Amino acid sequence: MKNSTLSIFLPAAALCLFAYGLSAQSTASPAPAATSAPAPTVDRAQSYYHMALAHNYEEKAEETGRQQFVTRAIEEYKLALDADPNSSEIVNALAMFYFRAGRTAEAISTARDAAKRFPKSLEAHKLLGQIYLRSIGNAQGNSAAGSGPNPGDQTLDLAINEFKTIVSLDPKSVQDHMVLGQLYTLKQDHTKAEAEFKIAKNLEPESEEVILNLARLYAESNNLKQAVDIILSVPEASRTARMEFVLGALYDQLKQPKDAVAAYQRGSKLDPENLDGLRSLAQAEMNLEDLPEAYKAYKALSDADPEDSASLVKMSEIERRQGKYDDALAIIRRARKIDPDNLEAGYNEGLLLDVLGKTDDAAKVFEEMVALTSHANGAYTSEERNNRGIFLERLGAVYHEQNRVDKAIETYQKLIELGGDSAINGYRSEIEVYTDAKQYDKAADIARKAVADNPKDRELKLALADTLVSTGKEDEAVSVALSTLNNTDDDRITWIGLGQLYTRLHRWKDAEKALDKAEPLSKSKDDKIILYFYRGVWAERQKKFDPAEQAFRQVLDLDPTNVATLNYLGFMYADKGTHLPEALKMIRKAVELDPMNGAYLDSLGWVYFKMGDNEDAEKYLKQAVARSATDPTVNDHLGDLYEKTGRIHLAAAQWERSLKEYARSPQVDVDPADVAKVQRKLDSAKVKLAKEDSKLGLPSDHVE
Repeated sequence: MKNSTLSIFLPAAALCLFAYGLSAQSTASPAPAATSAPAPTVDRAQSYYHMALAHNYEEKAEETGRQQFVTRAIEEYKLALDADPNSSEIVNALAMFYFRAGRTAEAISTARDAAKRFPKSLEAHKLLGQIYLRSIGNAQGNSAAGSGPNPGDQTLDLAINEFKTIVSLDPKSVQDHMVLGQLYTLKQDHTKAEAEFKIAKNLEPESEEVILNLARLYAESNNLKQAVDIILSVPEASRTARMEFVLGALYDQLKQPKDAVAAYQRGSKLDPENLDGLRSLAQAEMNLEDLPEAYKAYKALSDADPEDSASLVKMSEIERRQGKYDDALAIIRRARKIDPDNLEAGYNEGLLLDVLGKTDDAAKVFEEMVALTSHANGAYTSEERNNRGIFLERLGAVYHEQNRVDKAIETYQKLIELGGDSAINGYRSEIEVYTDAKQYDKAADIARKAVADNPKDRELKLALADTLVSTGKEDEAVSVALSTLNNTDDDRITWIGLGQLYTRLHRWKDAEKALDKAEPLSKSKDDKIILYFYRGVWAERQKKFDPAEQAFRQVLDLDPTNVATLNYLGFMYADKGTHLPEALKMIRKAVELDPMNGAYLDSLGWVYFKMGDNEDAEKYLKQAVARSATDPTVNDHLGDLYEKTGRIHLAAAQWERSLKEYARSPQVDVDPADVAKVQRKLDSAKVKLAKEDSKLGLPSDHVE
């Protein structure tokens, strides 16, 4: 086969891949000639002469890439072998040259011949083993590039057999036992792989390569604890940075963030220039909730590489999680300046603008990101669909907060068009938008369409049932919910949904029975959390505060950061005026975890109000009204704050809005006592304002 160039040649330095001490000058003795035949004539002078010419042509072939020098080199190697037929050195050199020239079949044939003729020649077997290894590697590369099959079992088996011979000839070679172990790993024979790695470990107990290969083998077998133990078997003082970094990664997988941080710290101390290790340390510190230390690590990464936008994104996230929203925004804008198309940076900038109440700016950012993730042909990969769905959800949420119902619905419709889970999320969001806008008939219509498009989705049917309650079709609502029961473990979802539904309808016994039926089906931790939460809601709605508190405490015992429970129990305490310091702590945590939730902001403002901190109360109650303008309770609370601070006109306006929203709400959700209470406060305010207006000579109908 002609080659205009010899680009297939490996550089001379690559000969070390044939490693383990292979050199141009062999030290192995030629095998003895068979006694049944006369010894061949040996002319060493001619052999050396032709070997010298072969080396010369080989160098010219590498320098020029001309095929004629390849041919001449091969001819000279063969002449050298004719002059000294028993020289394993010449046979090995010829096989090596074939392989370097890309003539793999001839290389294998020659190397096999050398191994057969000189069965005790370690170099001959190593050369053949290395050719098999390279053949496997080339086949893997071709397969990854789509240009060839995976390495066949035959080549893998040949390599394994060759290295079995090699380790029998040199049983103390750690490197050869390691290669054989890796070949067994490739063959998925983990038992034999482990045996070879353990032999290597006995030879070199603290070898980095040996320890990490064993750890990887155990990790691939999903035995993470054994992987950890094999690294811990090396005394801490003898561990390398790589060992510590791998140990940290294993602890990450085992959800042991404290141990992960300690391992990454040791690794970074040993190799402070390893930025990947520092990045892993920073993430582990975030997992451990050690945000200040995580920030320091990401800051060091950013200082080391000022163009590292990913570290800036993490720094911004840390500042946001600590409530330093303005600082977080400044950092994320630096990240976006470095990488304008960074989707994560764009997402975080929009999120921060939303948290800061700059919803118009937030909408612009998310509109930009939606456009960036759009394809005119509507074709998306799974990852692209997921990213686009995230931005559509956030943009729709901002429009929802702004009470721009049509824009929110238009955005969620695009989410539905993505299909799959995105479509289900889009339908749920549209139902929520119409429900919050108190357009209950439209919410029910969307829910019916969602169920028609996804007839097997149990949760959408339960959402339909919920909207039917809001439209006064209570019997149909219960019927729809009951229709989802199918006598499987998934009935847990239905019984929980019925518990919520009956609680809304004040059918307390039915609600209790539904939750009781959900209990034996609630087997996982998450299932129990949901069950206990709704038991708490059921009790609190009946003003049974002690059992409600008990149920909520059960949730927090399982998940101390359960945001809905932190808010609910905290607000319950605040509303009763008890446990106020604890209530404040709970609700502040809830707001930290979900800073854009209007209900949580209202709870935080309310607990500050109860504690006499009018300034913070007003700050958060105003934010709550901005995000939940149609919630009568939120308007009522802000009215109370205005009254307490002597702004009766503003208080009256809020109470009027509260009554208006009560009137627009489903009667099943309205407690007449709450309405009457707000009405009394408004009437009292009007009397006070009338008296003030009378003193000023203003008309008595001035209050509106």
